[in-house]
Amino acid sequence: MIASLLALPLCASVAQAQENAVKISGFGTAAATYSDDDRVEFARPNQASGSAGDFRTGIDSNLGLQVDYTVNEWLSLTGQGLVRKDAEEHYGAELSWAFAKFRISDELSVRVGRVGLPIFMISDYRNVGYANTMLRPPSEVYSQVPFNSVDGVDITWRKDFGNTSLTTQFAAGSTKTPVSSFHVRGKDILALNLVAENGPFTLRVGHARTKITLDDLPTLNTLVGSLRAAGAGYRLPQLTALASEVEANGDKGTFNSIGLTADWNNFVLQSEFAKRKTETYINDTTSWYVMGGYRIGKFLPYYTRSELKIDSTINNTVPTACPAGFPAACTPTLQALRAGVSRIAVSGVGQGEQTTDTIGVRWDFYKSAALKVQIDRIKPTGNGLFINVKPGFSGPVTVGAVALDFVF
Repeated sequence: MIASLLALPLCASVAQAQENAVKISGFGTAAATYSDDDRVEFARPNQASGSAGDFRTGIDSNLGLQVDYTVNEWLSLTGQGLVRKDAEEHYGAELSWAFAKFRISDELSVRVGRVGLPIFMISDYRNVGYANTMLRPPSEVYSQVPFNSVDGVDITWRKDFGNTSLTTQFAAGSTKTPVSSFHVRGKDILALNLVAENGPFTLRVGHARTKITLDDLPTLNTLVGSLRAAGAGYRLPQLTALASEVEANGDKGTFNSIGLTADWNNFVLQSEFAKRKTETYINDTTSWYVMGGYRIGKFLPYYTRSELKIDSTINNTVPTACPAGFPAACTPTLQALRAGVSRIAVSGVGQGEQTTDTIGVRWDFYKSAALKVQIDRIKPTGNGLFINVKPGFSGPVTVGAVALDFVF
């Protein structure tokens, strides 16, 4: 189903000349989301607030508009704007795509500007609810990289080998994105995406790497400064070294993933498996999900199991106590610093552990609109991926949502 949706235009042409054409298309989701626990907030990755025992419309709702202009047979221009709630409390507009596409040949094309970062199975249409079976992508996987786009260039090569179509996409550039109350910058991003399609089956393999920097995060900046001050003041060099590891200033990060989709004889399958590794305090993780559904007329019930596990965290080298003869304030200072380093291992960019069981149904009641109902049962380890956590929370949490997806 996804492949067929991508093959169709999402819009009606509003102006067309003989040699060039302007096409305006759009997509959107109107949704209401509810969680049953008021001690935590459920939100999508990067969002600053969410549902805490109440209905919220901003978690899963968005509105996008895309303009495509064909200059000639080898050059086209594309711009896409998106309105949604992201890292701020209110709705905001962003320029998600803005690129020039150069068609070198039938098999080779180059895009220059702001393009989608090809790191997930549904990177190019993750915000288009109508193009997806599930109401939202599983956070266990899609929280692991906060970037949606890259400012730079990508090169796409497509070739048919018998009944199999192979697409190779390479992207390079940089980006900066808000995450709750701070920003994450990716520099020297390199991403390789390989996709093989054969009939109803699609297999994707991807690799991405970047240099990560976190900006405007007061708690992290305070911790780094305190580690360096204590390391110099108490002559403990391991604290100074630990401060450099914690800082997240141009440190290497990699993300490897593999995905599979199938739409065969009314059976629908979608799955991804990913590994994240970094050289900073951001945890190394393993994440995956499997979604299966069966189409019955215009209805598509589905079930999803997803999981996020921490493989390793930063090595907390802060001593539990100071050697004899040190000032009395030394040991309490180290204890506070040790607790601070332990806390950052479960806070920040997709840092938690959790599993989610999801049931849902999609109803294609109109040719360009679908109604979805989805219920998630989330079992976190600690805080999981929840935000604004209050004392006493332990989980699990049930989240329900109803969404109307549409394209025009």
